[in-house]
Amino acid sequence: MDSFEFNKIAGAVLGVLLLVMGTGLVAEGIFSGPKVKVEGYELPAGQAATAAPATEAKAVETPIAERLKVADAKRGEAGVKACQACHNFEKGAAAKVGPALYGVVNRTMGSMAGFNYSAGFKEHNAKGEKWDYASLDAFITNPKAYIAGTAMGYAGLADGAKRADIVAYLRTLSESPAPLP
Repeated sequence: MDSFEFNKIAGAVLGVLLLVMGTGLVAEGIFSGPKVKVEGYELPAGQAATAAPATEAKAVETPIAERLKVADAKRGEAGVKACQACHNFEKGAAAKVGPALYGVVNRTMGSMAGFNYSAGFKEHNAKGEKWDYASLDAFITNPKAYIAGTAMGYAGLADGAKRADIVAYLRTLSESPAPLP
């Protein structure tokens, strides 16, 4: 084989390698997405693996009475959009997957007629416990931790300000709203 044949073969091999490399660079430029700042997905706050951080956060959090002073019922109404899949908020409405929430503030827990509550709710009902502002706030934070055995599939809401807005909205769902604490 003479040098001319070798040069043609080497040129062809190098040309193919250059074509493949160039095609890869062009494709990467066309199909690349934005750079991710943090890899992975943010988990909902209610699914924390350990109970210790939640306990620490709870100790630092402002009481619901203080948060209700600056809460906005309109923001709370927007905050319950996801809840409307399982709960009704209108007066006289029937239960869906969950009980209707009109007049829930100061109502006895597990007392909506015609709704089959879980055993945990029935225990609270037997004790005559009522939904006050603090109990609603604690329940929305983590339903399964507040009432053991609840069938509610909601993981909870860690943001105290958003919870206060929701509780303020629930307060308005009554003919005579309960006084603020």
